[in-house]
Amino acid sequence: MKVLSRLFRRLFLEALEQAFQQGKLQFFSELSSLSDAAVFAAYLKPLRESEWVVYAKPPFGGPQQVLAYLGRYTHRVAISNQRLLSLEEGQVTFQWKDYKHHNKQNSKTMTVDANEFIRRFLIHTLPPGFQRIRHFGLLANCHRKAKLALCRQLLLPPIVELLPQPAQTRPRLNFLTKNKPVPCPQCGIGTMVRVAHLLAYRWPAMPPENSS
Repeated sequence: MKVLSRLFRRLFLEALEQAFQQGKLQFFSELSSLSDAAVFAAYLKPLRESEWVVYAKPPFGGPQQVLAYLGRYTHRVAISNQRLLSLEEGQVTFQWKDYKHHNKQNSKTMTVDANEFIRRFLIHTLPPGFQRIRHFGLLANCHRKAKLALCRQLLLPPIVELLPQPAQTRPRLNFLTKNKPVPCPQCGIGTMVRVAHLLAYRWPAMPPENSS
């Protein structure tokens, strides 16, 4: 962890200095003095000597784990169906946890009026104009149309006019191999040529017959 901390410190400060030299940093109010190169360098000097704390987590096991992790935040509602116990005579009974209590993992039950339950539930809904899931990168709203058009243009099928067609290669292949090529059982277009025949044995359990 110490090696990672110092590596991150060096890369971060180098990127910060590069941004300063390219004029990408702007300082205002009390930090306006940092616009001077000497003052900025003196400000970064103690940061090179102090130990940085870098918190790193192990990577996810795969795309399923990533979706499960994000799904708990993007598609979670105010209360799950498992916590709803009953609805009788206009009263809703549900489970809840008191995290201020020392036994915070133990669930408790609460019964409130249906109108009060709906009021509490609607507190967790987003106001008009807010989005629960925001897209970044290629799907960001600011340039989604142009970026997706560029992706579709780059993902066009490859040009195959200049490539030799199977109908043109088969006569030459017949002449070289003196045999009629066998079509590929998967695509039906390509040809297969047998170059060797392997005996059905597994070394060392069943050695070949000519072995000593």
